[in-house]
Amino acid sequence: RPDVRRVLYMATWAAIRARSPLAETYRRLVEAGKPKKLAVTACMRKYLTMLNAMQRDNLPWYPKGSSA
Repeated sequence: RPDVRRVLYMATWAAIRARSPLAETYRRLVEAGKPKKLAVTACMRKYLTMLNAMQRDNLPWYPKGSSA
């Protein structure tokens, strides 16, 4: 599990820096006064939930605004 957590942490930071929907969640939480570590952890959970749903439904990733 530590390896999975490490990879998820790095992927979450990449998504936050890339101005993805997770970046908006992170920004909103930090602006609401939440500690940055808590905001990253919340984004990791959200990211993992999205990945699990994609795996469950056998769907590829389509960013917002893409024609899929």
